[in-house]
Amino acid sequence: MRVLVVGGGGREHALCWAIAASPLLTKLWCAPGNPGIAELAECVPVGATDIPALIDFARERQVELVVAGPEAPLTLGLADACAAAGIKCFGPSAAAAQLEGSKAFCKAVADAAGVPTAAWARFDDPGAARAHIRAKGAPIVVKADGLAAGKGVVVAQTLAEAEAAIAEIMESRVHGAAGASVVIEDFLEGEEVSFFALCDGATALPMAAAQDHKRVGEGDTGPNTGGMGAYSPPPAFTDAVRDEVMARIVKPTLAEMAGRGTPFRGVLFAGLMLTQAGPKLIEFNVRFGDPECQALMLRLRSDLLPALLAACDGELSRFDLRWEPTPSLVVVMAAEGYPGTPRKGSEIRGLERAAQVPGVQVFHAGTARREDGALVADGGRVLAIGAIGATLRAARDAAYAGVDAVEWPGGFCRRDIGWRAL
Repeated sequence: MRVLVVGGGGREHALCWAIAASPLLTKLWCAPGNPGIAELAECVPVGATDIPALIDFARERQVELVVAGPEAPLTLGLADACAAAGIKCFGPSAAAAQLEGSKAFCKAVADAAGVPTAAWARFDDPGAARAHIRAKGAPIVVKADGLAAGKGVVVAQTLAEAEAAIAEIMESRVHGAAGASVVIEDFLEGEEVSFFALCDGATALPMAAAQDHKRVGEGDTGPNTGGMGAYSPPPAFTDAVRDEVMARIVKPTLAEMAGRGTPFRGVLFAGLMLTQAGPKLIEFNVRFGDPECQALMLRLRSDLLPALLAACDGELSRFDLRWEPTPSLVVVMAAEGYPGTPRKGSEIRGLERAAQVPGVQVFHAGTARREDGALVADGGRVLAIGAIGATLRAARDAAYAGVDAVEWPGGFCRRDIGWRAL
């Protein structure tokens, strides 16, 4: 098969790494890719949201499968454009991608499907939003309705914090048009888990769960990020919990989406809170998480490529996936200044040494090559150092040994990834 992966971050490096191992693969491209991906695939200078250019490239190169990494091209209609061109695409239509593209749409679908989730309300007016917050009290959750690169959520512990979130999101528009409206939700208490299921429109095949570390500081302190690390599987996510999530959250959502005439195909990422009353939906995403994808790909024993094809072809009912029982753990190395304005251009050395640590795999996220060939930071989250081990502690120790082999004074990481389980 001739495959094009769309995107250029750590998630896409992990997807390319898994797809490149498939005996079914003939040729792999990535648009735009990154220096790490370039070791596995041919990188092409086409932006992930340039849908016409992606379709032109896929036609010219006779691509047989397009794999969408990030959410933005999906909400812009990449899968629809592929379908019109007669090319298979792993990922939902633009209509189905609204599960992530609009928090209000996601909550409305959840309510219609009877999915357990927090009580919520949507607001276009900052004054009305503030009045609602004062009536409800804190803690409370404020979310930009649209796409905000994983950063549009504020879990406010005080009324002042919640009102400041309204000012930032709706009035200062720190997330642009995504903040034209907000969804305000009741606060859920418990342990947060990311769960992934492959979907073909009618059938959902459970994949695996991971636990992300959203806040920038150790002990889960500081502002939210796109994710500072992850591990899989989380001990709290038992087989019984997985079965309940499939029965009460994933399958009803799939049925509701099909009933609306917008069947969901691709990977459904359920952000969950494991509360005392059982698992509840925080939000849906319509793509693999980052850095959860890296943690999952390290544990996947099955060939990923036929699994992606089965989702496209409606054949998941006859499909299965095998996983390593041993855990994986991924540490994100970010550029100083993240999650605010990251400082770009600092040189990174030592990745070869890091990759030689037993069990370690280095994934590039926000890297670039300077004209002299040196590897430099070119984003907020720059590297993801992953490892698999006999125990979670062993995986953690290996991952941090990999981190310590990297020479990058301009970067930082959390040193407590996996702390809830350990």
